[in-house]
Amino acid sequence: MAFFLETLLGGLMAGMLYSLVALGFVLIYKASGVFNFAQGAMVLFAALAMARFSEWAGVWLGGDQLFLANLIGFVGAGGVMFIVAWLIERLALRHLVNQEGTTLLMATLGIAYFLEGLGQTLFGGSIYKIDIGMPKDPVFWLESVFQGGILINKEDLYAALIAAVLVAALSLFFQKTITGRALRAVADDHQAAQSIGIPLNHIWVIVWCVAGVVALVAGMIWGSKLGVQFSLTTVALRALPVVILGGLTSVPGAIIGGLIIGVGEKLSEVYLGPYVGGGIEIWFAYVLALGFLLIRPQGLFGEKIIDRV
Repeated sequence: MAFFLETLLGGLMAGMLYSLVALGFVLIYKASGVFNFAQGAMVLFAALAMARFSEWAGVWLGGDQLFLANLIGFVGAGGVMFIVAWLIERLALRHLVNQEGTTLLMATLGIAYFLEGLGQTLFGGSIYKIDIGMPKDPVFWLESVFQGGILINKEDLYAALIAAVLVAALSLFFQKTITGRALRAVADDHQAAQSIGIPLNHIWVIVWCVAGVVALVAGMIWGSKLGVQFSLTTVALRALPVVILGGLTSVPGAIIGGLIIGVGEKLSEVYLGPYVGGGIEIWFAYVLALGFLLIRPQGLFGEKIIDRV
């Protein structure tokens, strides 16, 4: 039982990180109808910016000011992501309103490659470290209940808590604020939102800015765990099954889908891996997503599209 709970908790913590990346896809798709293939590049670009700004601030402040250096790096990277979001809307999306979905998709692919190249040009192509002070030592829980207790990785636990706080803050933002309600109105019907005076261009800038902040937090966490390297762009690929499972138009779907896939990957690797061979954790999510595409293409919480002719 202790081993099962240990595996379950590990899956939930990994799933929360998947949910964080998936939120970037959902936010942009809900507001603009664009499936943003540049989300992975945004995660990488944000992580590179924070790593380099924190490094430069650390040199300027001295080696004993880690928290302040990271704070400066986070604020600086956040400002960069706001500028990137504004430029994307101003130079690309504004000129592609009402275009075909394929055109918008190709635009986000172009933005992804541009951000990867720009990140390497501005910040270099080396592997950088983000040290935000998360403890890496494991800890044992419930030793009085289970013999030997449950082994929990502190770094994974703190990362999951950070992701959970951001997800909860975004949920409150969408539900309780005037801007959040405007974003939901635009997601439901662009023309109706425009008819009551909601400016679409401003809303798209806000959404891309929020997605940039999400990418920054995701890049900070994954960069702390894995180092800031160009393979971070593949993090977005791990979130694709999450949005397929939860639904492209549902924020709660991104959260629940991430948790389901995180738990499913861990449990399948532990309990099914010995029977079907190793590596099941790598492809489990994609097989599950394929099954949902065949049975329920809109996902668990996505809106069902009905075409009337």
